[in-house]
Amino acid sequence: MVEDRSGATRELLLLSGPNLDQLGVRDVSVYGSTTLEEHVERVRIAAQRFALSVRHVQSNFEGDLIEAVHGARGRSAAIVINAGALSHTSWALTDALAIFPGVKVEVHLSNPAAREPFRHVSTLAGVVNGTIAGFGALSYDLALVAVAELLET
Repeated sequence: MVEDRSGATRELLLLSGPNLDQLGVRDVSVYGSTTLEEHVERVRIAAQRFALSVRHVQSNFEGDLIEAVHGARGRSAAIVINAGALSHTSWALTDALAIFPGVKVEVHLSNPAAREPFRHVSTLAGVVNGTIAGFGALSYDLALVAVAELLET
């Protein structure tokens, strides 16, 4: 875990929701051929530029993600979350994120607004600082820049 000069944590919790463990094989025309492990490694490397350490949690179970958010309080400075389909359905995950006091950025590889109607609404949108969507792997890079900027202000 990286700390700044004041001793405050500089940890970023990167959360990956259901089916993201299938990236690289799941609907490559929508999500690309990059695996989740490759996305995480790219974030880890880029985070060093901002003096952030990265802790990654992936789960296909909503409760695991909620527990990870609860565990981030007092430990992580920020959360970047790609909750997958739970972005559109999980009020419980929304409530957990609402309690987290740090920076929160929602990420989507695809553009949900350009897809099926059920994907047009995010339950998370009202409790995160912002949402980055539709840029493929670049979405994670943009989220990291947003986190770093928000942590500095």
